[in-house]
Amino acid sequence: MTDARNRVLAIELGQRIDSIGARAARAATAELAADLDAIRRIALANGITPALPVVHALEAALAAGQRGPMIADGLALLRDAVSCGRDDPRTAAAFTAACAIRLGA
Repeated sequence: MTDARNRVLAIELGQRIDSIGARAARAATAELAADLDAIRRIALANGITPALPVVHALEAALAAGQRGPMIADGLALLRDAVSCGRDDPRTAAAFTAACAIRLGA
């Protein structure tokens, strides 16, 4: 995938993440989960695998009733994952570890 395409995808995903963040306090959990699932599908289809464990951790946090700072922190981590520009097992492991520390997942 080209760098230009990666930047466009990172921007698109960043906008989706920002939209979730803007609505996180008041939107239904199912609606936020559907938005996260869309991000997961786009990330998976385009080889942005570091985003996958973060999406999973966010979904688990939402399912447990979390909102506020924890979700905001998870969305910031997701933004980092989609824009990191790497797709290797070590990077995915680093984001998985970050989820465990920052989100308790």
